[in-house]
Amino acid sequence: MTFGKKLKFPIISAPGRRDKRHLALALTVLLILCCLPAMAVEGPGVFENVVEHNLDNGMKVLLLREPRAPLVTHQIWYRVGSRYEELGKTGLSHLTEHLMFKGTEKYGPKEFSRAVQRSGGTDNAFTSRDFTAYFQNGPAKELKRWMEMEADRMRNLQVSPESFATEQKVVLEERRLRTEDDPVSFLSEETWAAAYKAHPYQWPVIGWYHDLESLTHNDFLKYYQAFYQPNNATLVVVGDIDPEATLTQIKAIYGTIPKGPEPPKVTAQEPRQYGERRVVVQREAQLPFLIMAFHAPNWENPDCYALELLSQVLSQGRSSRLYHRLVYKERLALDVGSDYSLDSADPSAFIIYGQPLPRKTIAQLEAALEREIKLLQTQLVSDQELQKAKNQITAGFFMSMDSLFYRGMLLGKLATTARWTLIKDYIPKVQAVTAEDLQRVARQYLVASNRTTGVLSPLKTDKPKMGRYTPGAQIQ
Repeated sequence: MTFGKKLKFPIISAPGRRDKRHLALALTVLLILCCLPAMAVEGPGVFENVVEHNLDNGMKVLLLREPRAPLVTHQIWYRVGSRYEELGKTGLSHLTEHLMFKGTEKYGPKEFSRAVQRSGGTDNAFTSRDFTAYFQNGPAKELKRWMEMEADRMRNLQVSPESFATEQKVVLEERRLRTEDDPVSFLSEETWAAAYKAHPYQWPVIGWYHDLESLTHNDFLKYYQAFYQPNNATLVVVGDIDPEATLTQIKAIYGTIPKGPEPPKVTAQEPRQYGERRVVVQREAQLPFLIMAFHAPNWENPDCYALELLSQVLSQGRSSRLYHRLVYKERLALDVGSDYSLDSADPSAFIIYGQPLPRKTIAQLEAALEREIKLLQTQLVSDQELQKAKNQITAGFFMSMDSLFYRGMLLGKLATTARWTLIKDYIPKVQAVTAEDLQRVARQYLVASNRTTGVLSPLKTDKPKMGRYTPGAQIQ
């Protein structure tokens, strides 16, 4: 999910206070929207003071001072995810992420996380197709200690064959719960596998089950040695810091790690699709499900901003086209939406998905979705609808900037998949999109010859396994 798109702001409060909080949130959004013209011209100025430095060992460093509170987010991003794997050994990136918490000679198993938690902080990690990231959030005074611990496990991780086997079973169980026993997730996986025939985006981040079973301790060691190098990493620190003093500490801690050999590159490219591909999955489920995946460009193509807005028009909020017409008005769908991630390392996909209500059919839902696509291709989006989508994206973006972690995540993600300075272009380029641009990209990309359609066809069962599609979800 890209930037502030589809951000949800849950309000959990005692009775009697909910209306006040809704009012405060509404006033905040209104204030932001009133300032949109100025922000659209200037761009997200919150990133103007980013300090960028490359250490002698090849590690990229990005620092951003935010002194409003004595807090910091410390993040290390490795350019390794499922796209760097190979058939027969899928799931190595995610399994390695798990094993990174097994400890070193200096910091034993679980000592790292316990130290962070004792200081009042939090830590975790996540793996995607394009990267693996590790982070700690909490008191700024703990930053030096966190850097020392993170730098230690970059090269000194110790995982015994027994620990490897234990964690391998954990990941296999995770796959069973998230995919094997979830028919909608299983459908999503099959649809992606059909949409990509040459590019490694075809396999799931968590890996194929048989591959996970057959991975060895030696496979892990080779993978760790190849990709967990300073010259394959980006360090991001955002919060209450003195950039100059912090950089001095970084040089003393991370800068002493020797540069490693350059990791292997991914050169595969997905060829053009010349006709619709269709996947039907028959699994035990209560209701069917439909996924349409259209090949779409990433940051490298200026059409990405129009596609970003197109997804917003289709599915952001209950007044969006898909929800209003298919869920509320026509009572056809239980769930419907779209998703597009422009910030991937390679061209990804524009997704439209839905689940029909009981006694409604996949054929009816598919016809309705095709009708909505046809409307985008033949009729210009109104000025009001277009401006509303722009306002939603812009408001969501700037409201998310309150989070130190989120700011760091944007910097780290873009520095890993493309270049972090693209953040500065995001809002101005979104604001520059026209209704004609939306119509053009709908005609160019949302066509049957560029589509892979996945259908979940339920087998009768007494077990309630409905599932829910989570577009762009990352494995943790």
